[in-house]
Amino acid sequence: MTDPRLEQLSRQVVNYSVRVQPGEHVNLRMQNIPDEMVVQLIRAVRAAGGIPHVELGHSRISRELNREATEEQYALEGRYRLQRAQDMDVHICFYADDNTFETADVPAERMKLVSKHLREASNFTVNQRKWTVLAWPTPSMAQAAGMSTEDFEDFYFRCCLADYAKLKQGMEKIKAMMEATDRVRIVGPGTDLEFSIKGIPAIVCAGDCNVPDGEVYTAPVRDSINGTLSYNAPSIYHGIPFDGVRFRFENGKIVEAHCNGKDAELNAILDTDPGARYIGEFALGLNPHVLKPMRDILFDEKIAGSFHLTPGQCYDEAPNGNESAIHWDLVCIQREECGGGEIYFDGKLIRKDGIFTDPELSIFNAIRD
Repeated sequence: MTDPRLEQLSRQVVNYSVRVQPGEHVNLRMQNIPDEMVVQLIRAVRAAGGIPHVELGHSRISRELNREATEEQYALEGRYRLQRAQDMDVHICFYADDNTFETADVPAERMKLVSKHLREASNFTVNQRKWTVLAWPTPSMAQAAGMSTEDFEDFYFRCCLADYAKLKQGMEKIKAMMEATDRVRIVGPGTDLEFSIKGIPAIVCAGDCNVPDGEVYTAPVRDSINGTLSYNAPSIYHGIPFDGVRFRFENGKIVEAHCNGKDAELNAILDTDPGARYIGEFALGLNPHVLKPMRDILFDEKIAGSFHLTPGQCYDEAPNGNESAIHWDLVCIQREECGGGEIYFDGKLIRKDGIFTDPELSIFNAIRD
């Protein structure tokens, strides 16, 4: 018997997240996803009048391809990906990582090459097409979250099937607050940072492009960031774990970067290109069901009471002029049990220890499931 939640999730993704319309070509890019989930997505696309297309991928195969990637190989792959991105009206991507560190032994220069050639297709999809990305629950994700496989699956579906329409109402208020703000100040353990977001749009993320979702993002004025920043959520980039990333900024640029035992690897990523040392996104995490990091950014960037400042490429919807082959969401959780912290908009305290000062925004306070 098929788990009814698969059908519910398929309908929500197709009808709410990307709103498939009759006649639209829908690309289903599936990595390590159970056949039954793919079948349910195909059925949901057809029920909406769309035309489904499927790409199947596997992380171990991708690792093997990337280990000895060449310019010729990925220049052609990049052109193929771009053509497919352009041919499709909608892109739905599900991925499952059986091993979070599957690409840990792929040389960094190979991963840079892959990123460089796939960037154009990715940017086109993000900025020119309807799209959404979902992580699929696996035992490795459950382990990273410190949960049993069954409990994690229940948690996953609670997050993914949340009432995003209701959350969106509060997000619209945060959007208005951001768009009325010039100066932002963030303080906390190891963090004392100031920057401007004046004149840059704020974007509500309420179950459209990512599921689970729950953030409002903008971007800092590119050269405005000064101060120090310490992230407390563990991260993973190209299969390499990073814990305790710390930056110092001068006029927008990361001039010092440290990570416990990983300084060389961290700075190699930031030296990918000139834009990698500037920030392309500033966002507040708002999903009240997501409480702790699990090294999966689709969850971690939505953690209640968190924010992320992202080295690399900005989004077209919230442009600050920064261009880069990387876009690395790094997260700091400011709830009291994680060390606390404060965020000020134009000198006014708007969130303390992960709790918004405006009672109308209490919907975003952490839920103890």
